[in-house]
Amino acid sequence: MYDLIIIGGGPAGAAAGVYAGRKKLKTLLITEEWGGQSIVSSSIENWIGTVSISGFELAQALERHVRAQEGIEIVSSDKVLAIGGISGGFEVKTEKGSKYQSKTLIVASGGRRRHLGIPGEDKFNGRGVVYCSTCDAPIFKDKDVAVVGGGNAGLEAVIDLFPYASKIYLINRKPDLIGDPLTQEEVKKSPKVIIINNAQTQEIFGDRFVAGIKYLDKQDNQIKEIKLEGVFVEIGSVPNSEFMGGLLEMNKVGEIIVDHKTGATSHDGIFAAGDVTDEIYKQNNISAGDGIAAALSAYNYLLNIKKQSPAYEK
Repeated sequence: MYDLIIIGGGPAGAAAGVYAGRKKLKTLLITEEWGGQSIVSSSIENWIGTVSISGFELAQALERHVRAQEGIEIVSSDKVLAIGGISGGFEVKTEKGSKYQSKTLIVASGGRRRHLGIPGEDKFNGRGVVYCSTCDAPIFKDKDVAVVGGGNAGLEAVIDLFPYASKIYLINRKPDLIGDPLTQEEVKKSPKVIIINNAQTQEIFGDRFVAGIKYLDKQDNQIKEIKLEGVFVEIGSVPNSEFMGGLLEMNKVGEIIVDHKTGATSHDGIFAAGDVTDEIYKQNNISAGDGIAAALSAYNYLLNIKKQSPAYEK
């Protein structure tokens, strides 16, 4: 039985793995892929200590750092399907049919951005189609862009783009914006912003990079086209928490509710970190810090169990 199983190879999972290794915990890290959602980013410019790094390079660096730790085993290219309680801990079942047992768990399985599901979106992912305005707004300096989404995420993305983009098309499928009224006011008063309501995005087109977007104007039922160089998809995200079943307390969108000091969940021995949790700010640096806190909390949890054991020698 392992002391700790970490689920996820993004910034939260990797940081937890490094600290688990330093604490000499018998650890297994299971990840479908390294790097998390940022792996598709062509340039990450807010990873502290690095002026610019691609998502692929960041994923490689995270993996190298974890593999450099002694006593940590790694299972890559496999996906956790279910977790159940057993005597003294937990059992983790994977897509490839493997079963692993551990005294504690850290769930750092991240999330996935909601996609539009239209032609060109996947083709240009990381080549003009992006899902994080905080991360990628500076890349679009002096360029025309579109933000798809009329809720708070879309409005905040528009504001993130104010210092950079030349023109910002806010494409909203509903008749009116639905975000916070004060944020709406700030967006509406900017001369950079063109709001297009009742618009259903149909296609993102280009050659090697994004060159424009097509949408259905639901008022006149005509397909219209905008030439631009970037599309920010801001229609929300989905946490990768389905495999937890009903084991943990979650909020209405499926994020794991945690103690933000320790990463503790509603179930003793299970900790969580990163975008799978109810952390407000979905940022790589914050996820890494949360992963560290979860690893240290798991270590202290195991230490307390050991101290309570009759065999423990003071």
